[in-house]
Amino acid sequence: MNVLVLNCGSSSLKYQFINTKTEEVIAIGLCERIGIDGKHKYEAKGETIKSDAKLTDHKVAISAVIDMLLNSETGVIKSLKEIDAVGHRVVHGGEFFTKSAIVTEEVKNAIRECIDLAPLHNPANLLGIEVCEELIKGVKQVAVFDTAFHQTMPEKAFLYSIPYEMYEKHRVRRYGFHGTSHLFVSTEGAKMIGKPVEELKLITCHLGNGASICAIDGGKSVDTSMGLTPLEGLTMGTRSGDLDPAVISFIMDKEGITAKEVESMLNKKSGVLGISGVSSDFRDIEDAEAKGNKRAKIALDIFHYKVAKYIGAYASALNGVDGIIFTAGLGENGKASRLAICDYLGYLGVEADKEKNDVRGENRDFSKNGAKVKTLIVPTNEELVIARDTKKLLDK
Repeated sequence: MNVLVLNCGSSSLKYQFINTKTEEVIAIGLCERIGIDGKHKYEAKGETIKSDAKLTDHKVAISAVIDMLLNSETGVIKSLKEIDAVGHRVVHGGEFFTKSAIVTEEVKNAIRECIDLAPLHNPANLLGIEVCEELIKGVKQVAVFDTAFHQTMPEKAFLYSIPYEMYEKHRVRRYGFHGTSHLFVSTEGAKMIGKPVEELKLITCHLGNGASICAIDGGKSVDTSMGLTPLEGLTMGTRSGDLDPAVISFIMDKEGITAKEVESMLNKKSGVLGISGVSSDFRDIEDAEAKGNKRAKIALDIFHYKVAKYIGAYASALNGVDGIIFTAGLGENGKASRLAICDYLGYLGVEADKEKNDVRGENRDFSKNGAKVKTLIVPTNEELVIARDTKKLLDK
């Protein structure tokens, strides 16, 4: 089965064309700056093509992707009939979805109902589905939800300590995100450890510009750091993560701004960007720290500290831990950050090997020989999870 995997963001479109039998990525690409000026990067047959394109909206971007796949020189298919299915990343499924779903009108309506919970993501995700219905008529589509993996959390983990009516009336609760990533790396990490995931207690650390940590017991999510929205949890690239809720009204009063303006500040101007004043990119902050920038150092120290605190909390929630897995941009490539985080965790039995850790973007057990807790690097592959789920559902 050939599956076109689409990840529609507000102004971007990531995609992969995957043969699910061999799990070969036949083509991969990225459309950026949709609605602005437009840039398209496409890779297939060992070649990379970069182009400026007038990507005025997502329909134009998806049309550009299809044109590349069909092109007589760059293409990998001769007809749209060779696209057997389309798998979509959908950020928020609320309590509607505990697993992936074949797209129907009911599924689309449920995605629409979750727009309030993910206003930046769900509209774009839904638009991608509707455009494919128009451009690739008759093809089966599957929605794979970031939140679905975390629907196994117990009430003690997902409920907030606010009036229960807020949950009953508005479904205010912890949902969690990056579910496809946490699922993939926990499964792959278990293979590296050499035991079934059902027998392991794992903590997965998805550390990128957006970052979250998940406690996984026997292959099931039992707690995760992101909440109702992706703003809760760790200090991130531009997001504040956890803070005293009264900070919002305090800043409103002191600065004379609205709650929405404070929310925007916490989402877009905070995190390591807000602390360092340098960048939301950890590479830039590390460079600034190396040049003696004190605020850059503080930003990194805070990030490492917060990650270590969550790992400690989740080791307690799991009553032990067999492996800690690092993934995503910083998790896979941030050698210094991995070591700095592991330095906090000796009490758990974590012992990182500095030489083994000297690697970027590849599967690696970097724990010392005989360490009680395995520390692993597992590059995430959310697109492959989406392709696998799409095949599994449609095979039924």
